[in-house]
Amino acid sequence: MSALPTATDSTDPASDALWVVCLCAEWCGTCREYRPLFEQVARAHPQLRFGWVDIEDHADIADGFDVETFPTLLVAGADGTRFLGPLLPHAETLSRMLGALQSPQPSSLDVDLLLAVLNKKPATFSV
Repeated sequence: MSALPTATDSTDPASDALWVVCLCAEWCGTCREYRPLFEQVARAHPQLRFGWVDIEDHADIADGFDVETFPTLLVAGADGTRFLGPLLPHAETLSRMLGALQSPQPSSLDVDLLLAVLNKKPATFSV
């Protein structure tokens, strides 16, 4: 079943909040070890939305990212992309990065698609 949004999907009022998305794979041991730390950081930053996207289970929205290093993080929102790339799998590293986010840059179509799906079906990707 595709996670792609349809024209009839409604929008979530929280869709303007920044998303912090871990692009991962179930087979990746590093990703499995990182998930509890990612969840810990999510609890410490309630003003942000956190998502966990398995790039194989959700290839329809993740293929465009060409993830080669795990974990790969995306921080983006309606105003653009603030970070996209691999990040050391440490809670402290993620927290520091979130505290020093760069100004948004225009998002690619792949980022826009991923955010649209996350906003339509946030429970599917919850941490």
